[in-house]
Amino acid sequence: MARNKESLVLLLDISPSMHNHLHYVERAMSTLVRRKVYFSKSDEVGLVLFGAEEPDNDLQKEVGGYENVVVFRPIKVVDEDILEALSRLPRGMAPGDFLDAIVVGMDLLIKKLGKGSKGNKRLCLITGAQSFIKEPDEGTKEDQVDIIANQMKEHGMKLDVVVFRQRMPGQTKSELFSENLSLLNRFSRRTEAEVIVVESPTSLLGAVKVRNISPFTIFRGDLE
Repeated sequence: MARNKESLVLLLDISPSMHNHLHYVERAMSTLVRRKVYFSKSDEVGLVLFGAEEPDNDLQKEVGGYENVVVFRPIKVVDEDILEALSRLPRGMAPGDFLDAIVVGMDLLIKKLGKGSKGNKRLCLITGAQSFIKEPDEGTKEDQVDIIANQMKEHGMKLDVVVFRQRMPGQTKSELFSENLSLLNRFSRRTEAEVIVVESPTSLLGAVKVRNISPFTIFRGDLE
């Protein structure tokens, strides 16, 4: 892979808590991808959705789990087809476990590019962080974040996270949201990752335009 080429996996939360915001997510991601179509034609983009009722990903077939994650588009050279895919995002009715999504995204990058490949490998996660993240079979959720972050470093991947939070006046953060945000912020302390919280559609568009949003993926176990 050429050094100046980027392979990006978009990880998009389509769970019920995001339904009111998905139109803005579609617009923001389309802006990012359209820029690549025009100016970075060799870049590659994949699309993973989480919060879907039925799974469709290799890890679920190979090892089980990852029940609500769908590979909506495999990693391919950027083209108009992904713009079409972004214009028809389904609305899921299942919880959106972002750790599962990260793992599936990372698995895509590893299988596509292999270990030690050159070029930029990024994961871009957009989530409402309002779904329960399941407990791992061993250790804590924090332990799982650390394992995933170490694998990201090992494979030279970067992670960008945009957390979409729209609060009504007087509404406070939920305990679940705070716990999930803490898990996401842990990535920024353990690997090359950045987390931004936005509270309006305008802010979401701005976050996507200002940042070259990246791809990321993680496996709750050994990917070797």
